[in-house]
Amino acid sequence: MAAPIFSCRDVAKVYRSGEVEVHALRGVDLDLYEGEMAVLLGPSGSGKSTLLNIMGGLDQATTGTVRFREQELTTCSERQLTRYRRDHVGFVFQFYNLIPSLTAWENVALVTEISKDPMTPDEALEMVGLKDRVAHFPAQLSGGEQQRVAIARAIAKRPEVLLCDEPTGALDSKTGIIVLEALSRINEEMNTTMAIITHNAGIRQIAHRVFSFRDGRIVEAQVNETRSRPAEVSW
Repeated sequence: MAAPIFSCRDVAKVYRSGEVEVHALRGVDLDLYEGEMAVLLGPSGSGKSTLLNIMGGLDQATTGTVRFREQELTTCSERQLTRYRRDHVGFVFQFYNLIPSLTAWENVALVTEISKDPMTPDEALEMVGLKDRVAHFPAQLSGGEQQRVAIARAIAKRPEVLLCDEPTGALDSKTGIIVLEALSRINEEMNTTMAIITHNAGIRQIAHRVFSFRDGRIVEAQVNETRSRPAEVSW
């Protein structure tokens, strides 16, 4: 079997505030493979976002190891983590974080101007079905269109990994399915490894594997022998 692109072993994260300790992760083991789409399910506070932030280099584990290919992330300096995020990882969040005074094209161009081998903004926006909306400002776009601009911005640098935290959380079912279709296309055509956090259990149907979290642990890992298309997802 191919080596995993991500390998997490016995990962724990403890947040301390005075004498209070909050155990966000308690000994998590997880491997993700190149080109895989994984869905992370679980209630709020179960550790999903904490693990995603650690995998993305936005936070560091208290104990345990996290490897991206041959790079050990848990021993990286802030400078090394910044380089890792810039070179390898794209992020999509529930809220789009677009700059209101810039068009869709200009929001994507912010990333392409500082990347080594980027798509053009037009290519990235076409990938998410927005080639006709490049000159529109965020206020002129629907919520689903804004989220797709955010996805285009994330993929424009051709990241090996796309980490998505509730990408459909603020969207209705019809719009959410369009966003999932964009993510599925990116996964299939660019072979981008994806981890998608969601509260919507129906989205598990589109994944290669599903990881269920509870109380800072992975309590179940399930392989989807037959995957659904986004349009078939029950909302």
